[in-house]
Amino acid sequence: MREYMKFYIDGQWVDPVEKKTLDVINPATEEVCGKIAIGSAADVDKAVKAARKAFPAWSRTSREERLEVLQRILAEYQKRFGDLANAVTEEMGAPASLAQRAQVPAGMGHLATAANILKNFKFEEDRGQTMIVKEPIGVCGFITPWNWPLNQIACKVAPAIATGCTMVLKPSEVAPFSGHIFAEIMHAAGVPAGVFNLVHGDGPGVGVALSSHPDVDMISFTGSTRAGIEVAKNAAPTVKRVHQELGGKSPNIVLDDDVFSKSVARGVQHIMTNSGQSCNAPTRMLVPSKRMDEAISVARETAEQITVGDPNGNATIGPVVSEVQWNKIQSLIQKGVEEGATLVTGGPGRPEGLDKGYYVKPTVFANVTNEMTIAKEEIFGPVLSILGYESLEQAIEVGNDTEYGLAAYVNGADIEKAREVARSLRAGQVSINGGSDMTAPFGGYKMSGNGREWGDYAFHEFLETKAILGYAPKQAAE
Repeated sequence: MREYMKFYIDGQWVDPVEKKTLDVINPATEEVCGKIAIGSAADVDKAVKAARKAFPAWSRTSREERLEVLQRILAEYQKRFGDLANAVTEEMGAPASLAQRAQVPAGMGHLATAANILKNFKFEEDRGQTMIVKEPIGVCGFITPWNWPLNQIACKVAPAIATGCTMVLKPSEVAPFSGHIFAEIMHAAGVPAGVFNLVHGDGPGVGVALSSHPDVDMISFTGSTRAGIEVAKNAAPTVKRVHQELGGKSPNIVLDDDVFSKSVARGVQHIMTNSGQSCNAPTRMLVPSKRMDEAISVARETAEQITVGDPNGNATIGPVVSEVQWNKIQSLIQKGVEEGATLVTGGPGRPEGLDKGYYVKPTVFANVTNEMTIAKEEIFGPVLSILGYESLEQAIEVGNDTEYGLAAYVNGADIEKAREVARSLRAGQVSINGGSDMTAPFGGYKMSGNGREWGDYAFHEFLETKAILGYAPKQAAE
């Protein structure tokens, strides 16, 4: 059983100020698999002071020095690949294959991307007599989620390191193991003391203290919209920069063409990945009403091929992360039944043969309307809603009829039509036929957040802009 009883502050593993612990539950077994120390405002204050002390020297390092540090971090990360994969499977139930194929590589990808961008990123721009300078914002607080733990840690830490910021990380207390190993990686890589700090804890004890701390210049939060609103409220009195990557209810518009069945199948497979626990999951599939029966048939066949079980075995998907999440998902599935959606497959309860563990049946609803609860609320489980449309104009209107705007999807053979639809969707990232890009900006419109992560756009989140007037000497009069 894992026991992580120390925090990483100022380059050292230190005891918490108060002796409080939390059990970590393995979602596949419902049994305690580890224990972590839980921090307080006093621990946050220590970590922030360490980051503040380290900032002047770190912010003045050269591009080459920071690039070397990033490359050392990446090398140490690769050494701990297996440890990270095992931790993710144990803490949040990701199948071993998904942990090795996607969860751990995602973090590696962000580190490598940040290093590549840093090589040529312009921190200064000469505008005649004026010099525009991009400078690190300062001390950053990071609050990261449990669903893609390493992805969300690395996509914040990597650009912060690259731009010369110092930081304090609070990984999710629900899935804290991978975050703790990440701190070990930072230590092994020789990241200067105080540049990176880690304090375990929950939202009330650590998250509030971090987001409200007067010496934190920026807070970057990934999680639910409800929690993101609280983070912003806590940050407001100190007028710090607030970056939020929040919830989603992403539309997937399937075009009426000869690859329709393939597009429907792809959409079903996508939503089920990671047990549906992705903020950008394509949870609302919009299909031509005249082809609803065909969509139902393909969706049922695809969903029923998805196996659920032990994440250390050969199952396609494992459990959802916790009892709290399981209960929420079950409640929303039941709501879909009560509100009259057609239950195509799946439904309430655990899959057959699984009487322990937070397992959810791959569930598909059809003939859903956008007024139904399952079409409006983020379920965060392997649950798909299929809605019908009469025209592409209506599909776009329905797709945009949500308080969220994180992601959207268009699938079909007519690329010109797909592009036209993509341009009409109000979302921060729109994927056509499964397109992906780790350097593309990621973030949302509306209630899905503020700011962007990933690639060069992430760098700008961690930089302040300074204009130095009269920087260049005026030309002598001729």
